[in-house]
Amino acid sequence: MGSSAVSGLLVLLLVSVSYGLDNGLAGTPPMGWMAWERFRCNTDCIDDLQNCISEALFRDMADRLSEDGWRELGYEYLIIDDCWMLDQRDKEGRLQPDPSRFPGGIAKLARYVHDRGLKLGIYADMGSHTCMGFPGTPLHKIQIDAQTFASWGVDYLKFDGCYSNPVEQMLGYPMMSAALNDTGRPMVYSCSWPAYLGGLPPNVNYSLLGEICHLWRNYDDIEDSWDSVQDIIQWFSDNQDDLQPAAGPGRWNDPDMLIIGNFGLSVDQARSQMALWAVMASPLIMSNDLRNLDPNMRAILQNKVAISINQDPMGVQGRRLLQKKSGIDVYWRPLSNSCSALVFLSRRTDMPYLYHTYLSKLNYEAGSYQVYDVFSGSTRTGLNSTSKFSVSINPSGVVMWYVSPEEPSSQTRSDPAPHRELDSEFRLHKSSIGRLTVL
Repeated sequence: MGSSAVSGLLVLLLVSVSYGLDNGLAGTPPMGWMAWERFRCNTDCIDDLQNCISEALFRDMADRLSEDGWRELGYEYLIIDDCWMLDQRDKEGRLQPDPSRFPGGIAKLARYVHDRGLKLGIYADMGSHTCMGFPGTPLHKIQIDAQTFASWGVDYLKFDGCYSNPVEQMLGYPMMSAALNDTGRPMVYSCSWPAYLGGLPPNVNYSLLGEICHLWRNYDDIEDSWDSVQDIIQWFSDNQDDLQPAAGPGRWNDPDMLIIGNFGLSVDQARSQMALWAVMASPLIMSNDLRNLDPNMRAILQNKVAISINQDPMGVQGRRLLQKKSGIDVYWRPLSNSCSALVFLSRRTDMPYLYHTYLSKLNYEAGSYQVYDVFSGSTRTGLNSTSKFSVSINPSGVVMWYVSPEEPSSQTRSDPAPHRELDSEFRLHKSSIGRLTVL
């Protein structure tokens, strides 16, 4: 196919999908749980039944999400990743789950998930095979696979790009968007397209992505280590001028899963990942074992203020303001009702560091502010923008603040619900430092 023909077909596809994702989904970053980072492609259900990719595993996680307080906080998507399929399609050409590991089928699992107030996500790959070698969804199979997922009651599709080329990706990702829309079933659509093109313009057209996908993977897969988390944070920060404008309600950059509660992060590092994902308006998709989660890690993932910052309805992705030679980075995110979030991240490895600054140096307007420390629960009032303050930051740790003007805003609050949630959280954590004024 010549380049002009490809371009013409792409134009037709874009016309057909220009309304495809205007379905009211992903107005804030999606939240939930995904199997991949923690459980990978473990298909050995004979010797490792508790940890293999199976119906039983996803039922267990659905139970935990619904019974342990996750669903009420917004963690609503339960997402199957690679390795759920049989190694061949059925006689009608449809993908099918491995019956030995999913004996009830995906539709029955979806009903189980829906009965618990949750939503089911599934994985496919637009190449000849998935990344782990199971049947892919090439161009001529996109329609039937979209219809199959809809018939099963799927609510979210992660569409990967292994074993495909750039032309197939250019055609396939918009085609799947249109096909999902044609099913009549609203589904969140997660695209891995940018990660296969280097993640940056001019190879990646983020305006186009925002028209066809709800969220997209930009960069490398996360691994269970602090080095991996740091690498992702650094890449997103270094390229924020290209990435930050692309994000907003219904269109999110995705730095990959939360690995909090696994084996590679300390408590301080787990707080750092949660804080940076919240400030970057990233999807909060956990990949861990909810059946055996350390209480400290659970508290981080269930921190209501961090979640409320992440879910702020303005949907503006935060930015790195400063990267100091001392090893301290400062991040800022504007929030609704003239509020904001600040994160002080230490890249040091030696000892806690006392960082001194002023709000005025962080682009805050003249005035007095109140500060809520998201992880310690302490509050401070009467912090003037020109008053020097200090924060002590642990190595590879963060201090995260929710900052609000001391004087009530005259702006009408169009959506006060997130701030009522914050107020409730503040009342639970009043500090002896000072009185907190209700927003």
